[in-house]
Amino acid sequence: MTRPPTAAQRRVIDAADPVTGRLRGTEAQLEALVKRGLAFRHPRPPHDHFLTPAGHRIREEVPKAAPEPTTARTPSAATGVFAARVGGEESVPDAGPSRVREVHSAWQGLLELRRMTNPDGATDRPCGWERGHLVQAAALALEAAGHRPAGLDSPGYRVIATPQPEAVAVYEPDVDALRACAATLEKAGWQVGEYTEPRTRIRYLLASPRRA
Repeated sequence: MTRPPTAAQRRVIDAADPVTGRLRGTEAQLEALVKRGLAFRHPRPPHDHFLTPAGHRIREEVPKAAPEPTTARTPSAATGVFAARVGGEESVPDAGPSRVREVHSAWQGLLELRRMTNPDGATDRPCGWERGHLVQAAALALEAAGHRPAGLDSPGYRVIATPQPEAVAVYEPDVDALRACAATLEKAGWQVGEYTEPRTRIRYLLASPRRA
């Protein structure tokens, strides 16, 4: 059993991106976490560091000043925390090249998390973290594939939590775009069905993370 991380290292762990486990800190801090088995350096550029499953467990043990929100929030300049676009946000991050790079890095980090936490190392199906953060996980898959999230007054996809266990609903007013979202989620390892609301006749997707 390794000794617990120092207070400074715990602060780095606690500040990890809640979606991907991506870490920010000095090279010395990050390398120390790697040596303890709490972080790993991604082999591809920009070689970001991410929490390992052991690092995630320690992060969950760190007391929080307030509970985590149950829905994804827009990243703020104050926190620098990444959040996938779920659609319909009041304020949205810049959609320029920096956002594209950030989303790509988050998706690559999630694939690495799948590799490290799925029992067989599979990256073609969701991991436990995704099943615990359904809306954020589905939204990340869609945004990483280039789908356009809805704005307050502009069309696009919206990912919404449902009362059903391990299922989210995806709305997109354009039928072709809705089916393209279905194809993306299926490729990302989700089981997807297309349905029609009986009263409004609006088409939507119901998606659940595949287990096998």
